Amino acid sequence: MINKFRAFTVSVLSIAILFQGLPVAVAAKDAEDNQTNPGGRWMKGEYHAHTTQSDDAAGSQILESLLNNAFNKYGLDWMGISDHLRMSSRDDEGHLIPGGPIPLSQGIIQYQAPKMEQLQKEGKFKNKVIFSGFEWDMPTYEHVGIGILGDQPGSPKSLKAGNQFEYLFTNQDEKLFDSKDVAVWKAQDQRANKTSEDARTALAWLEKNYKHTSYAILNHPSRKRVYNISDFRDFNNIAPDVMFGFEGMPGNQMEPDRGGLNLATPENRTYGGSDYMLAKVGGAWDALLGEGRKFWNFSNSDSHFEISENRLYSSGYWPGEYSKNYTWVNGSSIKSVLDGMRSGKSFSVFGDLIDALDFQAKNGNNKVEMGGDLKVKEGQMVKVTIRFKSPKKNNNGDSVKVDHVDLISGEVTGKAVPGTPAYNKATNDTSKVVKRFTSKDWKTDRDGFHTITYKVKANKDQYFRLRGTNLGENVSGETMDGEPLIDTKTEIEDNETRFSEINKRNYKDLWFYSNPIFVSVEDRNHDKH
Repeated sequence: MINKFRAFTVSVLSIAILFQGLPVAVAAKDAEDNQTNPGGRWMKGEYHAHTTQSDDAAGSQILESLLNNAFNKYGLDWMGISDHLRMSSRDDEGHLIPGGPIPLSQGIIQYQAPKMEQLQKEGKFKNKVIFSGFEWDMPTYEHVGIGILGDQPGSPKSLKAGNQFEYLFTNQDEKLFDSKDVAVWKAQDQRANKTSEDARTALAWLEKNYKHTSYAILNHPSRKRVYNISDFRDFNNIAPDVMFGFEGMPGNQMEPDRGGLNLATPENRTYGGSDYMLAKVGGAWDALLGEGRKFWNFSNSDSHFEISENRLYSSGYWPGEYSKNYTWVNGSSIKSVLDGMRSGKSFSVFGDLIDALDFQAKNGNNKVEMGGDLKVKEGQMVKVTIRFKSPKKNNNGDSVKVDHVDLISGEVTGKAVPGTPAYNKATNDTSKVVKRFTSKDWKTDRDGFHTITYKVKANKDQYFRLRGTNLGENVSGETMDGEPLIDTKTEIEDNETRFSEINKRNYKDLWFYSNPIFVSVEDRNHDKH
């Protein structure tokens, strides 16, 4: 979000328009993967970008322009629109709504959904998955991305679910909603839109009513000082099928304070463009993974505008221009995309540092990939294989090359119990970089894929995850002993010079992060997952 707004956002998938014949994101690897995963493919996308139906987006950020940039210019395969779940003053083309602002969920029904249907009939954005969502200001907290598909995505019933969510879990005036709908909703649930318990009620409502057809993902979680680690644990306990991830690689990378994280406290800044929760080895994400939680990392653009129309401010890139999520999708529906997001078989990248990643752990004939759990006997060997590729150039026109890849591991000791000291502990003391790989450690084939293998003896329950960068281990102002350093604010008085230097700053400091693989040793008695 840009600095003017500091509320908590949830993206709700309320309409999905699917075109037949989904594209292949990484053709060379897909041909191989599809032999063992029929119908599966890597798809590039994101779920957090705004249009003119968000009042803080640029007037030129119309729906069709956003989709043109995401799909035709920057090559995404799926795209989620996520306007603010607030009063909306403009339609999908940026025109003021006759009669004044309306609730966003109603604006989706009146403007965004029909425009998507029109674009589909015109044959635009063929072979792309498009869905419409919203960002929710979560009571007492920050922004979260929520998606509600329902059993029939895009149907009047599914669209109405977004309308019901806005009535129940925001402070919009009851008179703004259809009185017949309100009568039905009142008979089912009470409004909950003020307290931290109300936030939990909303997540429980999603888990109860849309367990397999919705998501809630924390956006830029460290931008404000509103969370404790116990909140994340509560959210995931309440809605494990819905609250399954966080935006560890936030958008708004064109802001002077990278990612819009502008507080003075180190925990509320970015490191290599990433949220402290993700970037810190042994930090909050590792603490959650150390419980065996299936809680995944994502990246997004949070696009409102790149440079303001008066050329005074900069905010974020277009979707797909700087950041991408690569998600393995089995099938050809929006539900398949959601299943892929929930599976954990995905990785996220800045500046197209890589465009393909195969990360797996194997014991004998048993193999798992990101998001999976490999069952082994104590003392058996686990073979970790990492295979990745970089494009020749990124969207900035730069040649890209990975300097090193870190294999990070931590022990899995089971879920913390509410009310205990462990439930409030935001670190994992066992997490560490177990091996750093450089070009000396990988083999490169004629297609440009780099392959690394590493063997480890399984003597405890643990997880493995990856991060990689184009930077050396000790680059002044950027890294120290391979760890990303805090991002400092770019302060230049001349606007055009500042915009240029921010872009240079971002493209010289590139990272990718994988989701984890769990390895579980058999015959352990504690409850891990």
